[in-house]
Amino acid sequence: MTTQRAETSGAPAEAHARRWAGALWVAAPVWYVLCEAIAAASFPGYSYATFYISDLGVPERGPFDGRLLDSQAHAVMNAGFIGAGLLFFLGIVAIAPQLGRGASRWLWLGFGLLNAAGIVFVGLVPGSQTNADNGLMAIHVGGAIAAIAGGNLAAIFAARALRPLGLPRWVLRAGPVLGAVGFGSALLLIGHLIVPDGVSERGAVYAFFAWQLLTGIGLLRSRG
Repeated sequence: MTTQRAETSGAPAEAHARRWAGALWVAAPVWYVLCEAIAAASFPGYSYATFYISDLGVPERGPFDGRLLDSQAHAVMNAGFIGAGLLFFLGIVAIAPQLGRGASRWLWLGFGLLNAAGIVFVGLVPGSQTNADNGLMAIHVGGAIAAIAGGNLAAIFAARALRPLGLPRWVLRAGPVLGAVGFGSALLLIGHLIVPDGVSERGAVYAFFAWQLLTGIGLLRSRG
């Protein structure tokens, strides 16, 4: 009798945590894309195809790595990076107690936290000439790699790790597909193949955000 009461009283709290995580995960990509759009509109001559996303967060003006940087709303873009990472992290914290106990749980948590930390560091340490000169560029690049790899691996492992949350099947199945798309785009970026770097970089980043948005919607509608 006591156990049954504990399970009943815990159900509303778990449902609330899922909805909270869902709201955070819907907000994260929306916030990110909004900040990116604002920063891009304030960057003279900015091209989504040929410039990197992090170029929008560089406070310095002038040539860098063959591109002319002039981000007049760099603080907005860096807020987009940091905000997206923090929102994803808070969602992870909210649902972590409801996940299973297998290896997929720990792998998913690890990759998710890697993404959250990586994108925050991208916002904290811009990819600028100054940071290239003082050796801090490695932190920026490492953060970008962590964000892309961690996010797309989290999407892939979500098919098993997030199953206890009662997500729709189409959401669970979308994870590996979007994660594979993200990794394919990252490979094109590394090899500078087929499409401009800005396109392949956005494919690697947006694939994870698409998974996050779909999963957030699924959590908002989940009944456990």
